[in-house]
Amino acid sequence: MPRWGAGLIAGGTLTTILVTVALISLIWTPLSPGKMQITHKLQPPLSYGLLGTDQYGRDVLSMLMAGAWNSLSIAAAAVAIGASTGTLIGMFAASRRGLAEAFVMRTADVAFAVPPILSAMMLGAFLGTGRWTAVIAIAVFMVPVFTRVAAGAARQVWSRNYVLAARGAGKGNLLITIEHVFPNIANQIVVQAAVQLGLAILTEAGLSFLGLGTPPPAPTWGRMLADAQTYLEIAPWLAILPGLAIAVAVLGFNMLGDGLRDLLDPRTEDRR
Repeated sequence: MPRWGAGLIAGGTLTTILVTVALISLIWTPLSPGKMQITHKLQPPLSYGLLGTDQYGRDVLSMLMAGAWNSLSIAAAAVAIGASTGTLIGMFAASRRGLAEAFVMRTADVAFAVPPILSAMMLGAFLGTGRWTAVIAIAVFMVPVFTRVAAGAARQVWSRNYVLAARGAGKGNLLITIEHVFPNIANQIVVQAAVQLGLAILTEAGLSFLGLGTPPPAPTWGRMLADAQTYLEIAPWLAILPGLAIAVAVLGFNMLGDGLRDLLDPRTEDRR
């Protein structure tokens, strides 16, 4: 019987709320996130709107809701690209072994050493800043992570007796990878993807904070934090609220990843 730990339930609850809010923002927000009302600027929470307004009179709750979609969509796209690419490369390396595997793993080490912020700056110089610049920059950082995970897990599967039997039956590397290797490492890829989603959201917020993410007027949590610096003394909620949103999102995905790891591999919990 699967064990649904408290971490998995809490993480699943937080991420479900995040996804629900992000989807709702596509069809409804209390006010238009970009609507300026200068006469109502810097209103505290509950004074005008549930969470107050910013320096332009924009509704903070609406901006947080729209920012949830921007952050989640960029993070999900980056992790999807990184996971699919990295998993394919890792499984290829494990199936070849030898020099091919060594080359792939050393290349992954070099790519992993390049921070996504630096990748975004280099890409921005050629492509300009924007959503896809952020997606590609984060995905480039994710590829070596999934390459390492997939290669390590696949290497263990290749040593199993049923894989040796399949090879003895005349099956090639590609067929063995599809039929035996990938199904047996999919759980680990899913767990890693859940954890990396939290990191991707944090990275996207950092890129937006530096002006390298989604361009205005689309609201993002990172840019809300950047804009709030000038008003920390008179309007601290402008920094506290998006900061809490980022922290809760990252915490939720990390707890979900840990919970999935315990659920899909009970031996992990037994070793604690």
